[in-house]
Amino acid sequence: MSKLRRYRKIMEKTYTDRAIIQRYEDYEVGSETKQRLTTKYQDEPCRISQTGLARNGQTEAENQIDYDAKLFIAPEVEILQGDELEVTRNGRKYHFTAGEPFPPYSTHQEVKLTRKDRA
Repeated sequence: MSKLRRYRKIMEKTYTDRAIIQRYEDYEVGSETKQRLTTKYQDEPCRISQTGLARNGQTEAENQIDYDAKLFIAPEVEILQGDELEVTRNGRKYHFTAGEPFPPYSTHQEVKLTRKDRA
């Protein structure tokens, strides 16, 4: 087994989270073009890691939590800037928007995410 394949297997052992990756795509309604959110990947093994401190937008009416995170996922999964991700960890769901993906390594890819709490 090559070193890269061995390293990829080691990386994939850390993928304890699961992701649903969605993207807005155009569709036609008569002569009008609209957009809808389309699921591109379902139950994709991955791992999220927090990269920055949370920014808490607490007010009396709203508690908005934003922070940056990094997604580790297989290199063949296509993620585009602006994709919507729902990542499940230990039964809890987190919602993110993908930033511009860093060109993937042969063993994995890293994608910067921004969490937007939907509460």
